[in-house]
Amino acid sequence: MILKVDKNKRLKEVNPHIFGIFFEDINYAADGGLYGELLENRSFDYFPTKINPYNSPLIAWRPVGRCELSARSDSPMNEVNPAYARVRAEAGCGISNRAYEGCYLVKDEEYVFSFYSRGDYSGGIEFRLVKDGETVASASFAGAPKAWEKRSAVLKAAKTVIGAEPRLILLDGGEIDVDMCSLFPKNTFMGRENGLRADLAQALKELKPGFMRFPGGCIVEGNGLANRYRWKDTIGPVETRRGNWNRWQAGGVGVYAPDYYQSYGLGFYEYFLLCEDLGCEPLPVLNCGMGCQYQCDETVPLGELDEYIQDALDLIEFANGPSDSGWGAKRAECGHAEPFELKYLAIGNEQWEEGYFERYEAFQRVIAEKHPEIKLITSSGPSAAGREFDKAWSWLDGKGRDFAFAVDEHYYVPSHWLFANTHRYDNYDRSGLKVFAGEYACHIRGPQPRPNNLEAALAEAAMMTGFERNADVVCLAAYAPLFARVGFTQWTPDLIFFNSHEVLLTPSYYVQRMFSHNVPDYTVAFSCVGCDGLYITAGVKDGRVIVKAVNCNPRPIKLELGCEGGEAERLTAHGEHCLTAHGEQHSRKILDMKNTMENKDCVVPVSESFVGGEYTLAPFSFTVLKYN
Repeated sequence: MILKVDKNKRLKEVNPHIFGIFFEDINYAADGGLYGELLENRSFDYFPTKINPYNSPLIAWRPVGRCELSARSDSPMNEVNPAYARVRAEAGCGISNRAYEGCYLVKDEEYVFSFYSRGDYSGGIEFRLVKDGETVASASFAGAPKAWEKRSAVLKAAKTVIGAEPRLILLDGGEIDVDMCSLFPKNTFMGRENGLRADLAQALKELKPGFMRFPGGCIVEGNGLANRYRWKDTIGPVETRRGNWNRWQAGGVGVYAPDYYQSYGLGFYEYFLLCEDLGCEPLPVLNCGMGCQYQCDETVPLGELDEYIQDALDLIEFANGPSDSGWGAKRAECGHAEPFELKYLAIGNEQWEEGYFERYEAFQRVIAEKHPEIKLITSSGPSAAGREFDKAWSWLDGKGRDFAFAVDEHYYVPSHWLFANTHRYDNYDRSGLKVFAGEYACHIRGPQPRPNNLEAALAEAAMMTGFERNADVVCLAAYAPLFARVGFTQWTPDLIFFNSHEVLLTPSYYVQRMFSHNVPDYTVAFSCVGCDGLYITAGVKDGRVIVKAVNCNPRPIKLELGCEGGEAERLTAHGEHCLTAHGEQHSRKILDMKNTMENKDCVVPVSESFVGGEYTLAPFSFTVLKYN
């Protein structure tokens, strides 16, 4: 097969931030996941919800030995999170935390434990991390102060263990009140206090994302407006952040999660910091005055939208305002005097029809007047086709890019849909609104959970070649969802799986990484003759040609490479990466292959170099070729 690239025929500029990530607190992605806190329900403020009216502030806590554990709210540490625990124990007894599956400890690593306490107790207190009856790390405290006071200590693990149990023990017996019990690894990502789990954040950094959409997703809307995400609740001292129950307690297709809550320890300030650490653009999503239309019909009357619109204005000021402005000063108090330089803002998630159109327009009028520099993103509904989708684009028809920078399109679809839609954007209006593929993933048909197999990854790679070829229309794109904790998963497939001590990168993750590491400055013309089942895009970065090729055939394909104005024999590669499965290279079973905790390297990229004008694409593979 002959592939000829005309590197001198420049076609479309490519947004350097085109391929990004989407974070939503689903599948225990925040608490119990990316957020570094190891304890569960640290502030004793889980509470009954309409999904689970039997929840209590003591979820994840239990007595150890002869101990009476009760939830109290009289004279709390603060009024925002009023519940705390009263511990009345005999000597050597106390309380224990579930810590999801238990804590993972690494030998000689340090961990920071802190808690607030008060009481008429002068005896000893010990915090222990216990595995199979053995104390692996501990810290001691003398008595309890009369008024609420924070106390902390650094522990060092004596050995590496999985599933250590955190215990707070009264050595001499008595009664104390405790609140905000917290345990963090000292080794967080970038060494930040109240930081992120290092291995998960590092996996994001290695993706090299162009942007990060946050905090959702359906989390933005909530299971009714009372449950919606309020960004102002997520900043400031962690003990004063007003928590919320997670909308994914119900409504998913995986593990039922009645104890799923949001501490907001990973809030908007930590989000902006993470974007800065990853070198990507923040792309927040804000509630537009509507609840999740799948689960309720709650809307804020148009005449009462001022609070919601003001939240958007205040977020822009929090991110971009000078440190002597109202919300800019709050950012500076958090520890970041310089602005975060927010450029994008999405209004609403998967809303549709007139109720959304009217509310978006109300936001747009105010933000366009006060902050014309902000690029607004609107919604086309929950699907990539159908009545709601067509109605949204009809509403948007003729509106200029001052009305919206991009339209958010979502699709969770089978592989054949993605292969058939690689040319979806070829005929979109080049002068119209741009497209943000804000949530997409290949959903292989079959029983749950849906697999992240090679077939899915190749289908997504094929679709992404269409994004890149149409970069003048598709300005941003993000796979969804990002994280899933094994055994705590409400939705599949997902990009990155993890447990307390391991990270599993899926074939889809490697596709995303290969695209984001090889974004061209612009696309160029190419011709390809001789084979079906091949999906290609070509571009130029710093003068070098980058070809991305998806081979969906069960046989290898030999490429004869050529450049207009140059001889193929003179081509010299600067690098090549091929994603394919290892083992069953000549069987269609290869499409079903996936990475597991037991075999993490079943489907991974391999690197090699080549010289000359020929390269052979492996069966069922995605390949990136770079050459002069």
